[in-house]
Amino acid sequence: MVIGLVGLGNIGFHFANRLLAAGQELVVYDANEARQARILERGARGSTSVRDLASQAEIVILSLPLPGIVKDVAVGSGNIIDGSSVRIVLDLSTTGPGATKEIADVLGARGIAFVSAPVSGGIIAAQNGTLAVMAAGDEATFHELEPILRIIGKNVFYLGGDPHLSQTLKIINNTLYATSMIASAEALVYGVKAGLDAQTMLDVVNVSSGRSFATLERIPQCVLNRGFPVRFTTELLHKDVKMCIDDAERIGAPMMVSPAARQFLAFALTQGDGDKDNVYTIRHFEQWAGVQVGKAPAVS
Repeated sequence: MVIGLVGLGNIGFHFANRLLAAGQELVVYDANEARQARILERGARGSTSVRDLASQAEIVILSLPLPGIVKDVAVGSGNIIDGSSVRIVLDLSTTGPGATKEIADVLGARGIAFVSAPVSGGIIAAQNGTLAVMAAGDEATFHELEPILRIIGKNVFYLGGDPHLSQTLKIINNTLYATSMIASAEALVYGVKAGLDAQTMLDVVNVSSGRSFATLERIPQCVLNRGFPVRFTTELLHKDVKMCIDDAERIGAPMMVSPAARQFLAFALTQGDGDKDNVYTIRHFEQWAGVQVGKAPAVS
């Protein structure tokens, strides 16, 4: 069976590598020719367009950054929906519940099955195949896709037949991350300002009740050495938090803390942080307090 993959960015690149390493026959497409070329060098087959890919592959996987892009690629005229071979679309993107329902309905009307399965864990987990996968859609289709999902993820969850459920859980997860990351950033800056060592604070917090993904992985890996590698941009995190708050408001679920996180991320966007990693935003707290969390390693 031929599998197609659209989107070869930071996460999609690792999806492609893992599928190829598992012996899958893979055809790929990315609007960025350089991204596509580096996967072709590893044994994937190329395509000239999204429609061409969907005319070669029965199962088409999406790994794309924004809901509008996912919607256009999946159901836009002349794209996946018009491919001659595709029978299943598997969306690994964070698309949001509203757009996901629209896509599922349009594809379903054309006889194309759709499973929404956003992932969480970051670039390192994508590289190692240890992502969490949140899948929702037709159960029989999910079981057909499960071997593929277990190539890219360690913890695979099936959430039910409505594809929007997986997207709802994903934006909940990312909003929880955003609130804990921002709270951790301001708390660590306060500690440094008060005279505490940043590494010692993290050592204590990470065996105590204040620990989170931010304190366990992102801040130790990306802030203490002042490297700030781009793993998940501020712009994309803001997008996910906004989707979560908007959807919660739509169904009448109150949110009091998450809007503060969204507001801080929105401020960071105005300061030019959109394409920077989200933990880079700690620099605002540092500048306001006049201190720095961690330091760059000495150059030998």
